[in-house]
Amino acid sequence: MALNFSIDPDIRKAATLPASFYRDADVFEALREKVFYRTWQWIGDDRKLAETGAALPFTLLEGFLDEPMVLTRDASGALHCLSNVCTHRGNLVVGAAGKTRKLICGYHGRRFDLDGTFEHMPEFGQTKNFPTACDNLPAFELRKWGPLLFAGLNPEFDFQQVLDAMSERVGFLPLEEFREDPSRHKEYSIKAHWALYCDNYLEGFHIPFVHDDLNAVLDYGDYETVLYPYLNLQIGYAGGSEIVFDLPEGHPDYGKNVAAYYYWVFPNTMFNFYPWGLSINLVQPLGPGRTKVSFRSYVYDATKLDQGAGSGLDKVEMEDEEVVEGVHKGIRSRYYKAGRFSPTREQGVHHFHSLLARFLSAD
Repeated sequence: MALNFSIDPDIRKAATLPASFYRDADVFEALREKVFYRTWQWIGDDRKLAETGAALPFTLLEGFLDEPMVLTRDASGALHCLSNVCTHRGNLVVGAAGKTRKLICGYHGRRFDLDGTFEHMPEFGQTKNFPTACDNLPAFELRKWGPLLFAGLNPEFDFQQVLDAMSERVGFLPLEEFREDPSRHKEYSIKAHWALYCDNYLEGFHIPFVHDDLNAVLDYGDYETVLYPYLNLQIGYAGGSEIVFDLPEGHPDYGKNVAAYYYWVFPNTMFNFYPWGLSINLVQPLGPGRTKVSFRSYVYDATKLDQGAGSGLDKVEMEDEEVVEGVHKGIRSRYYKAGRFSPTREQGVHHFHSLLARFLSAD
């Protein structure tokens, strides 16, 4: 199937991506190569590697990208994100998290420094033209924001511009003081295309129709969307006396009753800041009709938990899932081709579709 999707840059004229985008298995595979291999993913918290000599293996987007990787902190304290695949015969190098002085493959004893540099290989004394740069573990780009870590396999853009944009409004928050709360983590299985889940997240248009409780605490009339090159922000303002941010003087929103900052980072990650802390939503494709969504909670002010826009997140999720799964069924109709955008309420969805079309059309 041709991948030359096109979205008119004028939202007033534009149509959405066609139904075939969500239905076609070839498009789903192309998204893996053209979008996810060329963008960034949140990969966790650097405090899990607090000690020097630490190594933490993980799989990037398990069930979709399935890329074995390992985070290390070397003797100087520097962090590295490396391939966890031995450059000899492809065995996984690090099997479990722990502290180590070297990375040693358990198959044939190939040894690497914690920065991925090849050091030693038994029985290779007679091998010619060895070692070369190809014997080092591939290293991936890594960015840090507070304790949060981000990596890209072959990213098209510098993630620092994303972090700088988010810092414009939430940079006053002491991210290093946010503490992960596993008791609030959630995993959801959704019978729908991953992009439909993002479509739904990226507009507040549906809030009065789908989320009664959330609509009661947000001022729908003032709901605002701000666009950046590879992310966008939705600002939720309090509709009454709900819990809001205590914004410092000089802040872009100083004097306003902000209840939530909802950041979406292309292609599949949400950072939802509330007065109580942060909820990270990672949208993980599994198939054209299967998606896993993981919620990770970082608490800053526990006295504000379960109040205002940051409360009832599980109920909001269930309401969203019902709608998204309904859309996934609906777009299989032979009578639905594409829709139009609301110029006042769906700027974020238009932005998302424009990015997807551009990445898919790129060589």
